[in-house]
Amino acid sequence: MKTSLCMLRRPAFGISLYTLLFCLLVALAWPARAATAPAGEPISFQSNGETVHGLLYKPAGAGPFPAIVIIHEWWGLNDWIKQQAADFAQQGYVTLAVDLYRGQVAPYTDMEMAHELMRALQQDRGVAYLTSAVAYLKTRKDVNVHRIGAAGWCMGGSFAMQFAIAEPSLRAVAINYGAPETDVAQLKKIHAQILGNYGALDRGITPADVHAFAQQMKALGHPVDVKEYPDAGHAFENPNNKTGYRPADAKDTEQRMTAFFAKNLKG
Repeated sequence: MKTSLCMLRRPAFGISLYTLLFCLLVALAWPARAATAPAGEPISFQSNGETVHGLLYKPAGAGPFPAIVIIHEWWGLNDWIKQQAADFAQQGYVTLAVDLYRGQVAPYTDMEMAHELMRALQQDRGVAYLTSAVAYLKTRKDVNVHRIGAAGWCMGGSFAMQFAIAEPSLRAVAINYGAPETDVAQLKKIHAQILGNYGALDRGITPADVHAFAQQMKALGHPVDVKEYPDAGHAFENPNNKTGYRPADAKDTEQRMTAFFAKNLKG
């Protein structure tokens, strides 16, 4: 399996020379400005004796509502990720954006910091944070405990893949340019419906990687909805990525996720 910009590998993170050079170019292209973040309710929960923090976004009304765990990119829980959580809340989901970096956020211009933050986060620990987030959501009266999903981008997309393996109660998981799993024994553990959005020009996660994952899932009797965008590379959904942002493709992924979660969490 090849390494990508924000790719999670088992048991640790791996970054290739190509990826480091690619990340540097991307980091230089990302603007320094930050948009105003939508307000979320700060919450905390326990995970194996640790206190994990996050931001909770709630729809209007009493519920119970379906819920979505939001998983950030390798930059951290920044304003763009908060906006994704707020947008899903407006669609009728309780959304919990989990802070995997415990308060640290790398600016778009500091690729080295993002790299170090990602390297310091062990896969098992991060997945444990996410499964504990589900446990927290199930304690809330405004959450339908039988209708919980997840969405992640970049590193968060890779975590979303592993989260789907580790948490059988998830019903729907959207993976946006995250590393696909290749171990059939692990894929057999997935119960959730899977949506994948990938850029065909992403040289870290190649079309061959994505096709292999989709074919393996189909062979297991669990087809996935995977789409590749021919003119897109990595991180094409984030408008802060000036050189790589593809607005038409990003709009299409938004529509795909809206329909996907409505069908599998609301339907």
